[in-house]
Amino acid sequence: MPHRISRGFATVVISAVIAAFPVATASADAVGSGVTSVDDDSDAVSSAVVPDLIGLGAGLVWPLLRLPPKIAARIIVPPDQYDSFDNIITRESGWNTFAINPTSGAYGLGQALPPQKMATHGLDWPVNPVTQIRWAYDYMNQRYGSPNGAWAFWQAHGWY
Repeated sequence: MPHRISRGFATVVISAVIAAFPVATASADAVGSGVTSVDDDSDAVSSAVVPDLIGLGAGLVWPLLRLPPKIAARIIVPPDQYDSFDNIITRESGWNTFAINPTSGAYGLGQALPPQKMATHGLDWPVNPVTQIRWAYDYMNQRYGSPNGAWAFWQAHGWY
């Protein structure tokens, strides 16, 4: 039987992990350039530069990139939809960001076909699980009304 933790406990742990990362703020030079500088509130001479390829701002997404995709998905997908989302992604890609269907060419966590359609959620779609999660979640909502609706369709047809 899989070990489950409570959502409240998971939220506390995830919040602590996110709080441990630097806070991202846009510098005047970076505004409009697609780059966000990361400041850690210290007097450090240099700071990391993070490209904002997915349009959410690096401050919102950068910490998620360091989390396993399933944990990031728990933050993005509402709790009442997560189990259905997880069921689909597990069956479609096994949570492998780089999964490719050898027959169709579908790619990524949600097996987008054509894969380039994930570019609507970020130019980093080939390598960023957060972008792929956001795209898959939005796709399920737009096409099936919700991940629960997508899962019901998947169960009836073996695909979504």
